[in-house]
Amino acid sequence: MNRLHEKYNESIRKALVEKFEYTSVMQAPKVEKIVINMGVGDAINNSKALDDAVNELTQLTGQKPVITKAKKSIAAFKLREGMSIGCKVTLRGERMYQFLDKLVSIALPRVRDFQGVSNKAFDGRGNYTLGIKEQLIFPEINYDKVNRVRGMDIVIVTTANTDLEALELLTQLGVPFKK
Repeated sequence: MNRLHEKYNESIRKALVEKFEYTSVMQAPKVEKIVINMGVGDAINNSKALDDAVNELTQLTGQKPVITKAKKSIAAFKLREGMSIGCKVTLRGERMYQFLDKLVSIALPRVRDFQGVSNKAFDGRGNYTLGIKEQLIFPEINYDKVNRVRGMDIVIVTTANTDLEALELLTQLGVPFKK
C-alpha cells in the first residue's frame, strides 16, 4: 500500500470525521480519481506531436492514455470534428495515490518561484483542478528527449460534498495551498 494511502486510512480520515462531525467513517471524503488531460494543439499539423504526448503521459502515470478527439469543427483553428487533439488518463486506486504523492512531494516543489497552488480552483462540488505549465517538473521526463514543452490539466475528483471539506482533505494529504 502507498504511504499516502496509509496516511489517509490511519490518520486523515479520523481527523476529518472529528472536524466535520460525521456520524460514520464512511462519510469522510476521499479522493475518488485523478484525471490528467494534455491538449496537443499542434497535433493538427504534426501527428508525431500527439505520439510524444502519449509517451510522456504514459511515463508519468504508468498507464496508457486515451486519445481525445475534437467534438466540433472550428474553421479558425483548421480543426475538423473527429480529429485527434489530445490525450487523457484516469487514475484510480494505487496508481492514483502514487501519482498524487509524486505530484505533492516531488513535482510541485520543482516549479520555479513556487508559492503554493491556488485554493480558489474548486468547482463547488469538492473537485479540484490544477494547471501545470510544463511537464518537465516530473522526474521521469528526460529533458533532452523533450521536443516541445507542454502543459497539462490535473483534476482531483473527491467524494466531498463541499469545497471546504475538499480543501481540508487535500491540505491533510499534503497539497501545498497558498497561505
